[in-house]
Amino acid sequence: MKVVYVSYPRGAAPGDGATADAGNALGLRDQLDQHGHRLVSTSDTGSGLDEELADAQVLVTTPFWPVYLDAERLDRAPQLGLVITAGIGSDHVDFSAARERGIHLAEVTGSNVVSVAEHNVLQILALVRNFVPAHRQVLDGRWDVAEAAAPAHDLEGKTVGIVGLGAIGARTALRLRGFDVRMLYHARHRKSPAEEATLGVRYARFDDLVAESDVICLALPLTGGSRAMFDRERLAAMKPGAWLVNTARGAIVDRDDLVVSLESGHLGGYAGDTWYPQPAPEDHPWRSMPSHAMTIHYSGMTAEAQQRIAAGVREILGDWTADRPLPEDYLLLDPQRLSSADATGSGGDRFTRPGAG
Repeated sequence: MKVVYVSYPRGAAPGDGATADAGNALGLRDQLDQHGHRLVSTSDTGSGLDEELADAQVLVTTPFWPVYLDAERLDRAPQLGLVITAGIGSDHVDFSAARERGIHLAEVTGSNVVSVAEHNVLQILALVRNFVPAHRQVLDGRWDVAEAAAPAHDLEGKTVGIVGLGAIGARTALRLRGFDVRMLYHARHRKSPAEEATLGVRYARFDDLVAESDVICLALPLTGGSRAMFDRERLAAMKPGAWLVNTARGAIVDRDDLVVSLESGHLGGYAGDTWYPQPAPEDHPWRSMPSHAMTIHYSGMTAEAQQRIAAGVREILGDWTADRPLPEDYLLLDPQRLSSADATGSGGDRFTRPGAG
């Protein structure tokens, strides 16, 4: 069996076998070698990858260096039986095309939930406290306290709206409770009164959440219903000076409409680490737009998250090579049956798979 692992080029990460770059390959090589399987590790997502996929049975890809799998590319991989996302979020795969071709799809659910929730809080504070311009003064050799402090605010007392209250959204809410904020949420499935009390959140209609929130944090998957959800009209409906944080998926926010909103001064700032496409090209307008605190897509790739991801991928591969059923909590698509994830993965409901955040 041939397994192709695709991730970012090897960098300065410690070579402990758990890191997710193409050089370390999640420590999969020994596991596969001892059972006579072949591992190909690459950072190529172009024609070179298509050559490797031509006779591959398994593909392992990542959300931050994704292989975009549409019907045309899947047709060039006739032996492919399993696609594993090393992390959370498989919107780079055409679910319908995969099911038609009998391909299973799995991801390591829950592996980076804590990591992304912490990053949400980090980026909320970076925006509200005007951290990036203040830090830039240090690098530029400047010292203008009035300039840095003018747009800086306390988070306490603000209204934070969380869109999607799955695992990531819920943990974000728990971490924000200590800041004494008013928290609203909107999700397809409303929590019980006890859960709302534990998280410190109150349910709101989507339009009300957008209109009332000083900070909006996106914690929902990318589907047909959530793509470009925050377009010109919805951005304009946000409070003047409000901040928007998006570690979910870049395509949930309209690329060009966001730039216009920031340039006009209507939005107070935007932060996130997800882009579309990924990796973001050098001329992506979000790199140079005003009032942003963007990072590359690394929020869910802490050392601890990478260890959880590596363990999950090894478990999935172990079950696959032993012809055992894949873990139900990791399985997104079984082509023999229509799963809830598959039913929504290519289309309609913008607040699906609450467990994915």
